[in-house]
Amino acid sequence: MATIGIFDSGSGGLSVYRELIKVLPKEQYHYFSDNAHCPYGEKSPLYIRRRGRYITEFLLDKGADIIVVACNTATAAAIAALRADYPDVPFVGMEPAVKPAALGTQSGVIGVLATAGTLKGSKYLNTRGRFEDDVTIVEHVGQGFVEQVETGILDGPEAESIVRASLEPLLRAGADTIVLGCTHYPFLQPLIERLSGPGVRVIDPAPAVARQTVHVLEQRGVPTGQGPFSVQLHASGDPSPLNRIFSLITHE
Repeated sequence: MATIGIFDSGSGGLSVYRELIKVLPKEQYHYFSDNAHCPYGEKSPLYIRRRGRYITEFLLDKGADIIVVACNTATAAAIAALRADYPDVPFVGMEPAVKPAALGTQSGVIGVLATAGTLKGSKYLNTRGRFEDDVTIVEHVGQGFVEQVETGILDGPEAESIVRASLEPLLRAGADTIVLGCTHYPFLQPLIERLSGPGVRVIDPAPAVARQTVHVLEQRGVPTGQGPFSVQLHASGDPSPLNRIFSLITHE
């Protein structure tokens, strides 16, 4: 049985947890929501790296065999430093899903919804640079998306207004594929898909991250699939938002 540590600035990383338990259903999970410091999108890289080290120590104390940085902003700002500081610990981060979007677009325009921190990060910029000669990439910060997900209100007039404001510039530019560049955003995916219409594909990178986690555990020779399954939730702030989103997952 593997012990898998997962962290995010808030509840959004549960979108990755949701995919992990599909491929690794008999492991022990510790999820850390750093919601006392959420959102990370406007925080400095130094601030995020400090939080990343603190949370890594917490998860290692819980026996984590692997740590999934289920946050695009934290991946961009901190994962390289975490790998350098903890060379014996395997880390899996979020990959910007620009490649599958670029390969699948019919209009030649892809949209990226992400936080400001992710859009400025070298990981995303390097990925974008490999494809921007072949397709047009239009970016927009999902303004208010993280905060909306943390409330647990994922549909209705307020959520629709917030999503529409950031989505419409991408659709006006002709995007037929939308990349979700923040782990909070998949919880708004049904709303995003409805507002985008049937001709637009929305890509959640979480399934690919779950598959990569399986691959890394296999490479490391960490035994999996032995059970029993368990999950513990931890929060640096009020646990209510985390419990709300977790409850939605358990009822799916």
